Amino acid sequence: MTTPQILIDYSNELEQKIKNIYPSLAPLAKQCYLNTIATTVKECDNGDYFVITGDIPALWLRDSSAQLRPYAVHCKNSKELSEIFKGVIRRHAFYINLDPYSNAFNEIMHKESHEDDTDFSSPYIWERKYEVDSLCASVYLVADYYEATEDKSIFTDELHNMFINIVDTFIKEQNHPEKSTYYFRRTDCPETDTMPLDGKGNPVAYTGMTWSGFRPSDDRCKYNFLIPANMMCVVAMKKAAALLIEGYNDTKTADKCLQLAREVNEGIVKFGIYEHPDFGKIYAYETDGLGNYLLMDDANSPSLLSMPYIGYCDVNDEIYKNTRNFILSEKNPYYFVGTAAKGIGSPHTGKDKIWHISLIMQILTSTDENEKYECLKMLSNTHAGTNFMHESFNKDDASDFTRDWFAWANSLFAQMLSTL
Repeated sequence: MTTPQILIDYSNELEQKIKNIYPSLAPLAKQCYLNTIATTVKECDNGDYFVITGDIPALWLRDSSAQLRPYAVHCKNSKELSEIFKGVIRRHAFYINLDPYSNAFNEIMHKESHEDDTDFSSPYIWERKYEVDSLCASVYLVADYYEATEDKSIFTDELHNMFINIVDTFIKEQNHPEKSTYYFRRTDCPETDTMPLDGKGNPVAYTGMTWSGFRPSDDRCKYNFLIPANMMCVVAMKKAAALLIEGYNDTKTADKCLQLAREVNEGIVKFGIYEHPDFGKIYAYETDGLGNYLLMDDANSPSLLSMPYIGYCDVNDEIYKNTRNFILSEKNPYYFVGTAAKGIGSPHTGKDKIWHISLIMQILTSTDENEKYECLKMLSNTHAGTNFMHESFNKDDASDFTRDWFAWANSLFAQMLSTL
């Protein structure tokens, strides 16, 4: 696909500016910025656009939204880029209206997908791991585009149905044990790729929050009220309400979204805060409403680190600052300190693997110039000479990395450079 000229021009400008403020990162600027549009975006036969995650030939709702995010601001001044965004938005609406419980999809119907035991199947589905943040990401995509363009042509019946399906799914999953038919079983796999108790997940109590089967890493939740995803849900439902009024004058569904946002937020405040003996009040990563808490953070966004980035709170919020101090310490079981870098990793990649996304997010949510500089230095020293971001790398050896084509990390890196 031909890259829109407006993105080429901006990438050249970005490269020149980074040369002036952090020269060692300048060789990464242009190619990371253009990586998504140049290598992962494809026009479909029907005029929609399909965005793969990189080295996996499927569209993840979360990843594709995040990959495109740095480009949204340019849509107003580029018809070509605007058509790409509208094509991706149509594709998201089609997939979510097909099945709001799937996280990743095929471009065309085929059988080269995961064959899992679950309560719905389609040859369009690559993987059916239910993740709250995936549906939120599609709302963010629409909001980013509309905020940049005020283009009302996106407000189709299909998009309207997408918003309705999302809020109705979130409301149903507030009471997963009694109202949901969703289950997920996978065989011959790590235990993190399937769900316990015959695919229904561990027991939970009603909290007002909405249930998630899996994390942004695509690993299963231990306690299924995933706090960062519920925080993203609060913001996404407020965005959805505004879009429903603006595009459809649908006050009924907008009110449902706002009521859900209030209930979820009340649940976060009541059940998601833990009194830590060293750090004070902090947000847990997961809870079940039964008194169990998982105290950690995962590099994948939404994360606890990313709360200000996703729009849930201010960087100076007291509980966020306490939480940040905890997750950027070795009290967080997935914070690793090595000779190459120090930062947050993920259970998905195991012990001693730091994620570039977490270092980038640390910069995007920091108010400390020294901290930003330290993270920039680690980024410049850990791309293993590839001039691209990776999924994870060994804390002591950056040449030991996972995923050499991970477009989400490249896009987030480029977005971070733009903020500098």
